[in-house]
Amino acid sequence: MASSKSQDLLVSVAESIGSTLGAIAAKADAAQKAISSGTDTAVKEVKRGTDKLVRKSKTTAAKARRSKPARKARSSARSARVIHEAAVHQELRAGHRFLPLKDPLVSGSRRSPCR
Repeated sequence: MASSKSQDLLVSVAESIGSTLGAIAAKADAAQKAISSGTDTAVKEVKRGTDKLVRKSKTTAAKARRSKPARKARSSARSARVIHEAAVHQELRAGHRFLPLKDPLVSGSRRSPCR
């Protein structure tokens, strides 16, 4: 009889230990899922914020390109280029020698009269 009682007690202790270990494992699993889903949420929030910022910057840039000062600046730059090229052609027809001149507004080199 004594062995039956001790065996029942050992079974009860083992069940209690197993139950506790199961509860700990379940809580650890839930915590890991909460952390990983929280990270996913944070990543999604950051990505959403950056996408919003990119959209905003693109619309602002487009508005700036269409603004009145930008249009005026492009028009002035075109006029200046046309006037400069006309002067260069006139000087070439007159027979003057030209040296290359770097134009900061236009890539490549331009010709300018050597005086």
